[in-house]
Amino acid sequence: MSKKESGYTESIEEIEAILTKMENGETDIDDLSAEIKRAAMLLQECKEKLFRTEQEVQEIMKNEE
Repeated sequence: MSKKESGYTESIEEIEAILTKMENGETDIDDLSAEIKRAAMLLQECKEKLFRTEQEVQEIMKNEE
């Protein structure tokens, strides 16, 4: 299940796909735990990317002042 780090947009799309499958009852109970773990990992990656981007923007803005 180890995938290389994907882009923010791709991660969000994968999370949405996982949620849609779960909402529609398309996720087999045997795969449910793995799907939830994958979504949680993707969410964490997205949070980290947002945090890093925010830090970079703040640094750029500080240097522009």
